[in-house]
Amino acid sequence: MRYSSNHKAETRKRIIGEASRRFRKDGVEGTGLVPLMKALGLTHGGFYAHFASKDALVEASLASAAEQAFERWPEPRDSDELLAFVASYLSPEHRDNPDEGCPLPSLCAELGLRGSPSDTSDIVVQRMTQRLEGAELRSAPPERSLVALAAMVGAITLARAVKDPAASDQILAAVRSAIRAPSQET
Repeated sequence: MRYSSNHKAETRKRIIGEASRRFRKDGVEGTGLVPLMKALGLTHGGFYAHFASKDALVEASLASAAEQAFERWPEPRDSDELLAFVASYLSPEHRDNPDEGCPLPSLCAELGLRGSPSDTSDIVVQRMTQRLEGAELRSAPPERSLVALAAMVGAITLARAVKDPAASDQILAAVRSAIRAPSQET
């Protein structure tokens, strides 16, 4: 069978897309290469024609997930867009769809525990922090945007981990409120 000239690139893109969703939903360790490739109608052995290792796939998938997040949450241009970004990030929809959301809540703890921090994670943190440096936060200390990002990632992580839906919603609402009302401390 003859394949198109860009077949390998298309297949690699499909693998990254599926892995990106599965890693965010099930975690890196919870995603096996055999089931991943089988879901795409590919063989496990074929994986190595595209990636040197699972770690290489993790890095490519994290980069893909980050780009999806940046498309979903473009750079806010004013304080209203900044608040809309925070509200969207800390929404039940984002909480309930980890396979489509920001990779940080799903993957950071696991990457840290694996002892393999990611260069891509550094870039995602930097770019997400820049998104939070909008009008509402500019008058605050420079580290406020990093604190806001940490609170948002932590809130999504906690909201996904608790069983009680009301408690989960309360976590999201509390952090949304805290970010909207910067501390008056000097």
